[in-house]
Amino acid sequence: MSFSSRVKEELATILRKDFTLNQKTSKMSTKGNRDCSDFEKRERIREAFIQSGSISDPEKFYHLEIVFTEMSEALAMKELLEDFELDAKIVERKGHFVVYLKEGAQIADMLRIMEASLALMEFENIRIVKEMRNSINRQVNCEAANLGKTISAAVKQIEDIKYICSTVGLENLPEGLAETAKKRLEYPEAALKELGELMDPPLGKSGVNHRLKKLSDLAENLRSRKEEKLL
Repeated sequence: MSFSSRVKEELATILRKDFTLNQKTSKMSTKGNRDCSDFEKRERIREAFIQSGSISDPEKFYHLEIVFTEMSEALAMKELLEDFELDAKIVERKGHFVVYLKEGAQIADMLRIMEASLALMEFENIRIVKEMRNSINRQVNCEAANLGKTISAAVKQIEDIKYICSTVGLENLPEGLAETAKKRLEYPEAALKELGELMDPPLGKSGVNHRLKKLSDLAENLRSRKEEKLL
């Protein structure tokens, strides 16, 4: 049984026992919506959904709709939903008028308004799992992007250090720069924080970054001088 069918089944048990399901497009009265009690408004919404509503499988995407044959009926339903602070939209489709919601939070509120507690619980559980999954995916993608940047930076740093080695030599550098260069060559995959912890004495992330920047600037200066000589 689809999620939409389970919702309708639950709503049917809430309505009067002698309620006759009409499988055709909803014919909802447009009179006196503003004058209805809260109970009557909820009942009208339930009846309209059972008669011509549907809700997508929340595992796939979020979409709830109720179909009407007349625009006046659709506007009346939109008005009812607005009373419960739901921002429903209307679209015309094949000569019918569809009142719909597409946001997960609003669909959850709709189920709450219709008092479909079992469906609401199932919907919210699915929504929580999806949000957790999406959050984990975003975090993994972010970490992968950061790792890519770290690797690219480390490759450039190693290229610069090797160029310095082949020109002026690390032994001619100030002690701090020489130590940082040697540690970077020895630990090419280490992050700046990890590299700093390997120093003696340990150096903070900003300090390591500052030294590596100096090494990079030195390598660029050496390359520029070589190019000037060639010219």
